[in-house]
Amino acid sequence: MINVKKFLEDLISDIKTSGKTPRLLLHSCCAPCSSYVLEYLSDYFNITILYYNPNIYPKEEYTRRMEEQKAFLSAFRAKNPIKFIEEEYIPDDFYSSVKGLEGQPEGAERCFKCYALRLERAAKAAKEEGFDYFTTTLSISPYKNAQKLNEIGKSFEEKYNIKYLYSDFKKNNGYKRSIELSKEYGLYRQDYCGCVFSIRKST
Repeated sequence: MINVKKFLEDLISDIKTSGKTPRLLLHSCCAPCSSYVLEYLSDYFNITILYYNPNIYPKEEYTRRMEEQKAFLSAFRAKNPIKFIEEEYIPDDFYSSVKGLEGQPEGAERCFKCYALRLERAAKAAKEEGFDYFTTTLSISPYKNAQKLNEIGKSFEEKYNIKYLYSDFKKNNGYKRSIELSKEYGLYRQDYCGCVFSIRKST
C-alpha cells in the first residue's frame, strides 16, 4: 500500500528541486471538492480540470455543478493558470457501467464502478494529451474510499502508461479546508453525491 502523504511530499519536493512544473489532468466532480485540491496543488502543477461526470442526475444538477466549477475557476487566483475541459454529458455511460448493481448500497461496488468510469476517462485523456500525471478530487470526500480510488488509479496508470497522482485529499484537514473555501467563495454545496441512487439515499 502506498503511503500517499509521503508520496505527495516527496513529489512536491522533487518538483521544487527540479524547477519544472509538471502538467496534471485533474478530474473534478464539483467546485467545492476541487477548491482545496486546487489550493494545495496549483503552486506545483499546471492543472487542467477534466469535468466528466455522467453519473450526475438530473441534467439540471449536472449543469449547475459544471457552471459552479467554471465560476470558481474564474474567481480563484492560482500561481499557475488552470484550464478547463468539459466532456460531453452522456448519462448512458454511467448506467451501462453500473448495470446490475443498481440495488447496491452507497459506498459499495456500484460506486467503485463509477470511480473507474471517470478515472479511466481521465487516464486516457491525460495520455492522449501528453500530461505528466492524472488524478481526481474524489478522495477529498469523507464518503469516498480513497484506498479504492488509489487502487483503481494504479490500474489505469499501468494500463495507459501515465503516472497517477496518489492522494487522500481529505487528510490533513483537507475536507475541513474545502468547507472553509466553499463559504469564502459562496459555493453551492450539493446534498447528495450525484447519481439518482444517491438521491434516494439522501431522501
